[in-house]
Parts: sequence; C-alpha cells; structure tokens
Amino acid sequence: MTPEERQELDQHVQVIAKILYANTDKHRMTNLGDIEKVVREQLQEHVSPQIGSFLSAALQKPVKDIPAP
Repeated sequence: MTPEERQELDQHVQVIAKILYANTDKHRMTNLGDIEKVVREQLQEHVSPQIGSFLSAALQKPVKDIPAP
C-alpha cells in the first residue's frame, strides 16, 4: 500500500468511525468491555459484510487451472 493509499484509507476509516459512533447508544458504552462489544457488533453488522462482498466478488473471477507436474 502506498503512503497515499494509506492516508486515504485512514481518512475513510475516520469517517466510518464517526458515523458508527453517531448511531450508537452511548448508554451501552459504560466501560472498556462494553465499548469493545459495541464496536465489534457495529463492525460485524455494517463493515464486515461490505468487505466480504468485495472479497467474494474478487474470488468469483475465473481462475486458470494449472496442470499438476
């Protein structure tokens, strides 16, 4: 990853974090364990499926068979 790509990724992650935080029940985040649980739930519900869709689409491209020696 180039430094420019890393910077762009970091900017997008910050935007995602702000959106998720704005849409989180703050009363559920009373200690470090609860915060970790809420963050994990948010990532699994909103972020991971999108990444999974992207990765599975990339894997669906035809793969050329390589004959065994």
